[in-house]
Amino acid sequence: MHNQDINAEDRKTQPFPPYPRIRRGARKTQIVVVGGGAGGLELVRKLGAKFGRRNHDIILVDQNLSHIWKPLLHEVAAGSLDANLDEVGYRSHCARWGYRFFQGSLESIDRRERTIRLAPVVDDKGKEVIGAHTIRYDILVLAIGSVSNDFGVPGVKENCLYLDSRIQADRFRTKLLNHCLRVSRAMLNNPNADERVKVAIVGGGATGVELAAELYNAAAGLKHYGLEVFDESRLDVTLLEAGPRILPALPERLSASARGELEALGVKVREGVQVVKASENALVAANGEEFDADLMVWAAGVKGADFLGSLGLEVTPRNQIVVKPTLQTVTDQDIFALGDCCAFVPEDGGPQIPPRAQAAHQMADTVFNNICRRERGRQLETFTYHDNGSLISLSRFSTVGSLMGNLIGGAMAVEGRIARFIYTSLYRMHLIGIHGWIKGLGLMVIGRVNRIVRPKLKLH
Repeated sequence: MHNQDINAEDRKTQPFPPYPRIRRGARKTQIVVVGGGAGGLELVRKLGAKFGRRNHDIILVDQNLSHIWKPLLHEVAAGSLDANLDEVGYRSHCARWGYRFFQGSLESIDRRERTIRLAPVVDDKGKEVIGAHTIRYDILVLAIGSVSNDFGVPGVKENCLYLDSRIQADRFRTKLLNHCLRVSRAMLNNPNADERVKVAIVGGGATGVELAAELYNAAAGLKHYGLEVFDESRLDVTLLEAGPRILPALPERLSASARGELEALGVKVREGVQVVKASENALVAANGEEFDADLMVWAAGVKGADFLGSLGLEVTPRNQIVVKPTLQTVTDQDIFALGDCCAFVPEDGGPQIPPRAQAAHQMADTVFNNICRRERGRQLETFTYHDNGSLISLSRFSTVGSLMGNLIGGAMAVEGRIARFIYTSLYRMHLIGIHGWIKGLGLMVIGRVNRIVRPKLKLH
């Protein structure tokens, strides 16, 4: 069915697929999406709802069994959010929306044979559960997301914690609670002891700032859950930012406002501090200053996963896959990329699109439209990014941000209750994007009920 005479070099320039539209009786068109994050999960839902299983086979591949919205990971880490209530199981989701799910990690791509190879799946003892295997594709979409960028700083991988996944967030929460219990026990034994839990966060972007605020929210509630002598006064949080100010994506006034809110909580905000080394219990700055800490979190930027550079696709120095305006990779027109793992530069010469949830959502829409257009043999559309601004949640204390960045240069500043409402609405739109309107609205109602009947903190 495929025109095997067209090589990969030819595919770079051809606007349409090198094979005819699928017909009844022929094998199904197989569309494989690797990565079940915000963009990937929304894409397979739309593809499944659009095409069904009659002439198409939609497949989602992810190394995990469930999805949780990445912007919520700081709440999972602090214990403010029970991920079990907000996660989406891929197996139940695929049954609802007409696609198939395969657990596994992408290992390689054979572009000539149009197959991907998945690495073996092993259990927590290293025993193989699912062997390595291949999956064919007619269209491949890479939506793998990003990982923390340690910039090669010595000791970071060995001594710092990341917040790239639920597993990492759960690990941080466990370590945090253990230190809180240690301090609580020490204070019971000696009320005059000056015991504290010291947390150092590297990176003054959204993740670092939101985590710092959420930690104080969680610490304030621990005294109601068995740690009677522990409260937020026993918590020392230091936020280190290499640049001149935290939240550089926001207007300077909002950045200063966020800094004031953090300092009012007790966070020590240090700007212009570049970390050059991490040891077991301390971070070392370029000027030689050391910051002792029980827990060290690295949130200083993101990059594409290291293995992306070995797939045979063109990538940037940060391992992000280079794409054309249609979000097809520049190397192969049968492979799309979206979200944090891709590098998209607008045709008008603007800056590269930043790794944000709103970008992944918009890219998923464009990839969906372009797959539909390919099926009909129509010209593909180009991706246009609409910057809707940035919002930063300082837990229950405050929310700051700017709206409509493309329209007015991000000059519409919002704070307080209005900003909080808009921030909450982003997650609600995410629920609708991956579940549809009916179930999405139902989950919003359930979420409100859970906030009343469930414990405020997850302590296990």
